[in-house]
Amino acid sequence: MGGMRRTVLGILAACLLTVATACSVTTKDPDYVPPPPLPPLEQIKQVPVTQPSTLGSGGDVTAFVTEDRNIACAMTSARGNHLNLPYEANNYADSANGKLATVPVVHCELAVYPAPQAGDAAGTCNGTGLGYLGGTVLLRPDTVEYGGCRSGVTEMEAEFGPKGNRTGPIAELPVLSEGQNIERNGLRCSAYNGGVACGNISAGVAFFVNRAGYLLVSDGGTVTRGKMPAA
Repeated sequence: MGGMRRTVLGILAACLLTVATACSVTTKDPDYVPPPPLPPLEQIKQVPVTQPSTLGSGGDVTAFVTEDRNIACAMTSARGNHLNLPYEANNYADSANGKLATVPVVHCELAVYPAPQAGDAAGTCNGTGLGYLGGTVLLRPDTVEYGGCRSGVTEMEAEFGPKGNRTGPIAELPVLSEGQNIERNGLRCSAYNGGVACGNISAGVAFFVNRAGYLLVSDGGTVTRGKMPAA
């Protein structure tokens, strides 16, 4: 009984102190349901661009990694299928590619990622149909695709995958924190909902990707492909 009395007196004292100091006590509403995350295009339309100085567009590439080190992206350029990437070997600068048109793109790699849906395979892997893997996403001004043909791991997997070494070019990238957004050459990216959304607002082309799933938006925002598990 003595213990219960002390507990009651303690509660009364806390309440009196709250009144005396004009403090408020908030309680969690058990019936509150948080709103669902915005679709990719709506996210990048509505959020202001808070381009961090550390992610300024110095040089030819703006690259970043997410806070959880699961997604690395480069807002960069492509000549045909050759991408100017700071974290993967490439032939972008070869003189033979100088005659190809240069277009802005966003390329992302994931350490842990979903498998591509069968209908989203954008290539046949030299006619074999084998080796089309997830873990990458490429946004051009008017198209977007998830995954690609490869036989080995990406740099992101090598550094931050389940057996990653945590060292390399991606480990040196600046962080785009949750809620931050950045724009370059008409393409915009936003870190939200544990992943990254990037898109071309004027063309209605975008994607969202995280550990669990991906969404590809095209045709002026009217078509959505991919799969995102229910929250």
